[in-house]
Amino acid sequence: MNYDNIDKQIIEELVEDGRVSYVELAEKVGLSRVAVKARVKNLVDKGIIEKFTVSINSEKIGKKVSAFFEVDVEPKQLQDVAQNLADNPHVASIYQMTGPSTLHMHVLVEDFKKLETFINNELYSVQGIIRVESSVLLKRFKSRTGYKL
Repeated sequence: MNYDNIDKQIIEELVEDGRVSYVELAEKVGLSRVAVKARVKNLVDKGIIEKFTVSINSEKIGKKVSAFFEVDVEPKQLQDVAQNLADNPHVASIYQMTGPSTLHMHVLVEDFKKLETFINNELYSVQGIIRVESSVLLKRFKSRTGYKL
């Protein structure tokens, strides 16, 4: 997709603060408010900007345990297992990874007891799962809130 340096600047400003006004964006990139609004609309229309969202600090809403899982799945059941897990309210994200039908999953829960309950009652009960490996996050150094161009 074609986009220029001004579009890159606009995207970087929106990644930093998705609530920045068109007026502020215009001042930062040296265009009029109307021109910036048109460029943002164009970036959305082209699918370069997929959506505007908010980043939540999970610890501040009581989700103090963050765990990552590598879940190996029977190949024929990959889609069903992925959808089943994606529908779980504790699953923050889930991706299909390279390897033998592997899903990478990020889970947020209140405490270690909830994590144990999730693993034993909600994860292991899903048909089609072959193997599960988990890691608990100790410290976050960087979190993706948008891609820097």
